[in-house]
Amino acid sequence: MLLATDLDGTFLAGDPDHRLRLYQLIAAHPEIQLVFVTGRGLESVLPLLSDPTIPEPDYIICDVGCTVVHGGSQQAIQPLQGKIDELWPGEQLVEAALTSFEGLQRQEVPQERRVSYFCDSAAASDGLRAHVETLSCDVLFSGGKYLDILPRGVNKGSTLSRLVEHLGADPESVLVAGDTLNDLSMYQQSFKGVCVGSSEGGLLEATEHQARVFHADANGCGGILEAFEHFGFLGHAGIDAEIPDTMRSGKSDLVIVYHRLPYEEVVENGELIRRRPRSPNGIIPTLLSFFAGGKAGSWVAWSIDDPDLGPFQTHTEVDTGRYEKLVAARVPLSAEDVDIFYKRFSKEAFWPTLHTFWERATFRDDHWQVFLKVNKLFAERTAEEAAENAVVWIHDYNLWMVPAFLRELRPDVTIAFFHHTYFPSADVFNVLPWRREIIGSLLQCDHIGFHIPRQAENFVDVARGVTPLEVTAKAGCAPRFLTYGCAVGLDEMSVEITVNDRKIGLGAHPVGLDLSRVRNALADDDVKARMESLREELTDIRLILSVERLDFTKGILEKLHAYERMLTENPELETKVTLMMVCVPAAKGMTIYEELLSQIEQTVGRINGQFAQVGWTPVQFFFRALPFEELVAYYTMADVMWITPLRDGLNLVAKEYIATQGLTKGCGVLVLSEFAGAAAELRGAILANPHHPQDLADTCYYALAMSPGEARNRLSEAFEAVCRYDIEYWGQEFIDAVEQRRISKLKKVVPLGQSAA
Repeated sequence: MLLATDLDGTFLAGDPDHRLRLYQLIAAHPEIQLVFVTGRGLESVLPLLSDPTIPEPDYIICDVGCTVVHGGSQQAIQPLQGKIDELWPGEQLVEAALTSFEGLQRQEVPQERRVSYFCDSAAASDGLRAHVETLSCDVLFSGGKYLDILPRGVNKGSTLSRLVEHLGADPESVLVAGDTLNDLSMYQQSFKGVCVGSSEGGLLEATEHQARVFHADANGCGGILEAFEHFGFLGHAGIDAEIPDTMRSGKSDLVIVYHRLPYEEVVENGELIRRRPRSPNGIIPTLLSFFAGGKAGSWVAWSIDDPDLGPFQTHTEVDTGRYEKLVAARVPLSAEDVDIFYKRFSKEAFWPTLHTFWERATFRDDHWQVFLKVNKLFAERTAEEAAENAVVWIHDYNLWMVPAFLRELRPDVTIAFFHHTYFPSADVFNVLPWRREIIGSLLQCDHIGFHIPRQAENFVDVARGVTPLEVTAKAGCAPRFLTYGCAVGLDEMSVEITVNDRKIGLGAHPVGLDLSRVRNALADDDVKARMESLREELTDIRLILSVERLDFTKGILEKLHAYERMLTENPELETKVTLMMVCVPAAKGMTIYEELLSQIEQTVGRINGQFAQVGWTPVQFFFRALPFEELVAYYTMADVMWITPLRDGLNLVAKEYIATQGLTKGCGVLVLSEFAGAAAELRGAILANPHHPQDLADTCYYALAMSPGEARNRLSEAFEAVCRYDIEYWGQEFIDAVEQRRISKLKKVVPLGQSAA
């Protein structure tokens, strides 16, 4: 069958349930060819093609029949388009010919091969029609105000008829649908047709006595569904045919599900605008890099639904210049939901527990209920985005419960989960009141990834306390990861577990770096200029650099105390070193860090008050986010990078520093906490115990005193790892592991009507 439908008032209108049902039917029946036939110009149709909830048309007839293109490529269908072009005298000629007629207001809309005006019926006079005839054009007046000047003999119906003939389709298999008088030409081609509910009176009157035209009661898509039944399309079952859950789908074969959008939203002058993330580091730039080069997909994330800002946009573009085929699918949340789900519950209950500070955690069941509600909304949006048998890639602990909801909605999809934060041992994790629900949800995944083996093994220990499981595959951790060389090292990890006859893959996939971001920053003229000014400012001064977000897990106070100890024990360092601390503020409304910030500022003030001299400040404290390009300039100049979190899932800042030093042939030294995930893969770093003040001070002093030769040797080891295991490696390694699970899962799917035996 071929469904040729108008858009506004027809295919894009009607009860939401009717729209969903029709769209699902089209998706479930690939034998249906879909043709958009619209008065819109092609430019106005293109945004619809970016909405994965709307079926993609096979063909598009727009500009009231003057433009005919393929739905996928939007390229002209020849020779049909060429013949229309030959009939068109040109926009300027038509406009000039109508300048003497009053009451015409040009429509300011994209259009081609036609000229459109607003006017009343009096302006669309016989005199105007006669004058247009001298241009070899036709006049179409509809809706009591729309006037179109078209090439002679060209309209929706004539172009559709030529398309059907061009395709060799059976005219009896065509159903046309519309709601206004400019759709009338489609009903004059001997096709079966439906005028949907609330159609324009002129259209209903003109088609009243046509036996092949059905007047529906329901508006929009509901009217088309009525016509399917009336004319017996889709065979015996008709529209009541059961649509399998696997067809309740969108268009994306890869769906990223993350709690934050890949851009920042800010309100300026009462208008919501989007801009690039200003965070100097973190996972969002890394994930965006995965969609470079035209890779298609959807990114599911929350956004605040504020009625004052107008209707909520479910889908937006991300960055058409760099990620042209990535669509943001936004989950509408109230400001209160966001406050509880993210700023309070996730950060006050889960974050402290994950980082082994369970004594700081606050558990509230009413907050858990909000957490469940939000996760369910994410799952529902994801189910709409994912194509049949798609890969859904869920990110981090904020969305722990999405797999449980999603598995019920879409049993066909392959669910992958990546845990960006640290995953603690069972004796810590088990303090969570909802550990069973959380682990039960995660066990609905097909593959679960962590940064390092230790975190994956901790998960197995926790899961073993929730449900019977069998470790069905193990793998050695060396040589990629340290085994006994740091606090988070491990010699062997579980890579597959079996739960209730379901095999679940586990992997250690430390997030890599997008080295091109660093290279581009180093090539920037402003960065080069900043580096030169820093060289002058830091003459005879050794720079110790520290970059982290404001959080008690980052060990900022412990670092300041160690720095104070180092200056006290080594007075020769006075006026010779300076500690630059860049502390990125937490999200707005995160009140749990206010006391920590006060303590940090007091400690900085005390150290500077005790040691500062004229022309020398021991600690330079910056409480703001710096642009990535500016950070790269500091990375280049830093003699020591001091990254000492008390507990961290990975730490990309450490890799950014190594990359910058390596690309500039530097000899900087990385002092890294052995409780950061990166410690298990960055050989060459000086590992420090952030819980031991003397060790922190001693390792920093050792880094300052290190010879350039040893520093370069250490740097080369770490730089090799950063270059080899970059963002592309991470993405491909993870997707390859997930794809193996997906293929294995598809092999077990039994086609309908066949025996599993």
